[in-house]
Amino acid sequence: MADWQSEIQAEFDRAAQARQRNNEGQARVCARRAAGIAVREYLSRRGIRPPSTSAYDLLNLLKADPLLSPDLKLIADHLTLRVTEEFKLSVDADLIAEARKLCDELLK
Repeated sequence: MADWQSEIQAEFDRAAQARQRNNEGQARVCARRAAGIAVREYLSRRGIRPPSTSAYDLLNLLKADPLLSPDLKLIADHLTLRVTEEFKLSVDADLIAEARKLCDELLK
């Protein structure tokens, strides 16, 4: 298994553990990091040197990719949303499931 695959799986494992502890904020962070790892690998495969190690920055960069489907751009958008003052998302989304979909699609 490639190192990036292990890193992605570890982040999803941490996300699931955080969700079990009712720590949705930490689950979102782990899901975002997993997606960031996938974006770095996606860019590398296309011969693009990732300009940042920040998952947030890479997801914002991905939203501008003309080759990306609107569905995946929406997921990238959800993964970069700021939470409200109550630490809730402004949309009803399961970021762990969405991050898994994004990873799967980017790394086919």
